[in-house]
Amino acid sequence: MSEHGDAVVAWEALFRAQVSVMRYLNSEFPVGELSLNEYDVLFNLSQQPERRLRMRGLNQHLLITQPSVSRLVDRLAARALVEKVDDPADARGVIVHLTDAGFALFRKVAQGHMASIRTRVGGALNADELDTLTDLCTRLRLHPEPAG
Repeated sequence: MSEHGDAVVAWEALFRAQVSVMRYLNSEFPVGELSLNEYDVLFNLSQQPERRLRMRGLNQHLLITQPSVSRLVDRLAARALVEKVDDPADARGVIVHLTDAGFALFRKVAQGHMASIRTRVGGALNADELDTLTDLCTRLRLHPEPAG
């Protein structure tokens, strides 16, 4: 198979694996407290310095559209899991901050979610394969986009 054909086959395998894993994780996710998208917002904020990020930056970390992110953040703010504050460095910007209550809920839900990930992903791959998968996915994520 050609180099381009190999890339298409590899992409198809990666895509189908991701869909399969996500279906499993969705079915196992404790939706009573957070949706998977809400969890994703809290996860991304938890990874940031001081657990805060400009709304624009948060949009870049998530796989949903900007209007959906805004509505999602508003719902989380109404539950006091995040707070929105004006960016003191830029009056046009909004900073989203993960509250202590939001961080506590995130950590609680994360325990079960991580167990599901360990079961589905860790159950299929050994330690060396997990390292290889991590390296390959990181390379794909960080590879510059072609000039268009």
